[in-house]
Amino acid sequence: MPLVTSTEMFKKAYEGGYAIGAFNVNNMEIIQGITEACMEERSPVILQVSAGARKYANPTYLRKLVEAAVIETDIPICLHLDHGDSFDICKSCIDGGFTSVMIDGSHLPYDENVALTKKVCEYAHDNGVVVEGELGVLAGVEDDVKAEHHSYTDPEQVQDFVTKTGVDSLAIAIGTSHGAYKFTKGTKPQLRFDILEEVEKRLPNFPIVLHGSSSVPQEFVKMINEYGGNMPDAIGVPEEMLRKAAQMAVCKINIDSDIRLAMTGVIRKYLAENPADFDPRKYLGPARTAVKEMVRHKLIHVLGCTNKI
Repeated sequence: MPLVTSTEMFKKAYEGGYAIGAFNVNNMEIIQGITEACMEERSPVILQVSAGARKYANPTYLRKLVEAAVIETDIPICLHLDHGDSFDICKSCIDGGFTSVMIDGSHLPYDENVALTKKVCEYAHDNGVVVEGELGVLAGVEDDVKAEHHSYTDPEQVQDFVTKTGVDSLAIAIGTSHGAYKFTKGTKPQLRFDILEEVEKRLPNFPIVLHGSSSVPQEFVKMINEYGGNMPDAIGVPEEMLRKAAQMAVCKINIDSDIRLAMTGVIRKYLAENPADFDPRKYLGPARTAVKEMVRHKLIHVLGCTNKI
């Protein structure tokens, strides 16, 4: 089937009390691992591309790799721009065949965020593309997106923002963090479900998005550290909190750091145990499998979106 928008995905997810996985892609092995897991688990999926991925892999290469995934699978796939920071990059992706874009004006004053998001929505909707906006700021680092502190979403702004912009989904800040965010040893992040509940009251039946929702199993942290890494003891958001959010208004959960760390751990282990091997297929193959199993775990235990096609 051709690429689809997230509209029908989100409608079913909201009604069914689950979330769609939005996985960041950077190369062939990542795309293969994600889509193979989703095909086997009969799950729709959002493949999202960041500005950093566009710079690294080239937009044309990434687009063609996603086209290959569409040919090789029979699952609904949405191609999404993650954290577009300007009208021009959103327009480029819309013109290039993306079916969904995110315009991130969260770093701007409220009125400027509204104006920018509205401009993107008008162009996107004229071309059959859906738009994700953002209110609130997540701490952490993801490619060029950086912030030292959380700025929680103000529920009193959400209805006005959605009405004025025409945005199709809304990313909010309730305590998740970008990247392999380091928490104090012995502590866990706490999601502000009170904010999510208030947003849900003000935007009934409207799809909410969580960014920075990685929660890496300790096996990969230990693997990386065993072979020269220095990862923190606690990474990301407890999966039970994400599952609870998925049962509420959250219809899209972004996952990236889990995949990077799973790949890196497996590659480091392979090269340490096989120092004379220089065939990339020998270590990228197991890395692809690690991505697949990571995604399968998320689909079943966090997102709850298996057998939803």
